[in-house]
Amino acid sequence: MTISDAFHIYDTTLRDGAQQEGLNLSVHDKLAIARHLDDLGVGFIEGGWPGANPKDTEFFARAKKELNLKNAAFVAFGTTRRPNVVAADDVLLGALRDSGAPVVTLVAKAHDRHVELALRTTLDENLKMIADSIKHLRAEGQRVFLDAEHFFDGYRSNQAYALEVVRVAAESGADVIALCDTNGGMLPDELSQVVHEVLSKSSARLGIHCHNDTGCAVANSMAAVAAGATHVQGTLNGYGERTGNADLVTIIANLQLKKSQQVLPKGLLHEAFRISHAIAEVTNVSPSARQPYVGVSAFAHKAGLHASAIKVDPALYQHEDPAAVGNDMRMLVSELAGRASIELKSQELGIDLGGDRELIGRVVEKVKEMESRGFTFEAADASFELLLREEATGKRPAFFTIEHWITTVERSEEGVIVTTAEVTIMARGELISCTGQGNGPVNALDNALRTGLNSLYPEIANLELTDYKVRILEGRLGTGAITRVLVETTDGQAEWSTVGVHENVIAASAMALEDALTFGLLLQGRSPE
Repeated sequence: MTISDAFHIYDTTLRDGAQQEGLNLSVHDKLAIARHLDDLGVGFIEGGWPGANPKDTEFFARAKKELNLKNAAFVAFGTTRRPNVVAADDVLLGALRDSGAPVVTLVAKAHDRHVELALRTTLDENLKMIADSIKHLRAEGQRVFLDAEHFFDGYRSNQAYALEVVRVAAESGADVIALCDTNGGMLPDELSQVVHEVLSKSSARLGIHCHNDTGCAVANSMAAVAAGATHVQGTLNGYGERTGNADLVTIIANLQLKKSQQVLPKGLLHEAFRISHAIAEVTNVSPSARQPYVGVSAFAHKAGLHASAIKVDPALYQHEDPAAVGNDMRMLVSELAGRASIELKSQELGIDLGGDRELIGRVVEKVKEMESRGFTFEAADASFELLLREEATGKRPAFFTIEHWITTVERSEEGVIVTTAEVTIMARGELISCTGQGNGPVNALDNALRTGLNSLYPEIANLELTDYKVRILEGRLGTGAITRVLVETTDGQAEWSTVGVHENVIAASAMALEDALTFGLLLQGRSPE
């Protein structure tokens, strides 16, 4: 058997994941995500529910023409026939039949109370609905999986009936029966026991579908696999309604790296970081920095003691090589930093400190002193690199200095807000006065700086501010509090962050802007004055 047949990695981001609050995928988005999932090497991509809504119907029509999957099989999702309707005449089954998907996943009730209260039919009719629907689609040439919805709650309520659902589905031709923890309330020890019992009482091939309401979706999925399930469903980045579905990236990495179980085509796991973040861009959901394996903080180290050990052997404080999932180790510079942290961070930035203990000690003390005043460098690598260069050479890299600035905000009689900044810059030995307008003082200040510097440094047009964050550090002082500003900038190729701290938010912003433009010009290949 191929990897996808021996063990199924089944992705339901486009259907179950799309039910996450605030997540709204267009047809174009779904096509883009499907291609990313295929690049990761998952075995099955559940596209949605054709016939249930216009968007999914359009998606399946376009997928037939536009999706050329290399690794995954495309799956249509839907329900069994309605009560007391012939399968061949059921409209929704017809949509599944006509979807063009080689695989269909049918959802069926496995909880007796749901059958009687939600479906409003009898337990026997529900079993007939399952059998008829599977047999009909199999006769049409499609492979069929069954999602046994609310299985674990149903197993507690009426064990015999839940097992009968599994038996009927398997005997009717379903290749896999996925046991669903639909409400997400199971714990690993309980769930693995149920999976073990079902396998001992049935010859069916079992899968698992977990939600994260107890925070155990990944652990429950791993427990099910350990108990004998050979089909795992989940979503990229754990998307899904309420607290989300099992995070498929974490499950895949756990299986391959911890259990030595090859569940993706060889050589594709290292794409996990890139694909996780690429899909986050499409969904417009900010990726979690602390996501296992692929979060930007997953292999980030802050404490000086950790850095000292990592300098000897990274495995002393890392459970896996981050390169295995396409991630990187990062050193964070903070007041907790020691000499090893600074040395490793300087190597990461490409600056050779030459083992100069006096220089390294000076940088450590400088960082601690500045952080005591409110600066933070763990989120502002560019400002730290400028500080490092200054300490190493005795002179801060500079293309200009801001000599003077003033901002004004005026509301006209018509209610129009006009913000203006006047700035005096010293650059290449001359004083330059310039003005700029913007939608606020910081935007106006940025525009003024660019106006004044453009003739000397035309590369500045390539630099774009992408984010601006303000944090009040001393709340007890109220409006007189210390303010920290973080600015993110890009030149279209790289991104960097800079920091400024002052009692005045505009002054703090000016510091961060000066660092941002200075670092950007360095990246553009300019030599400082």
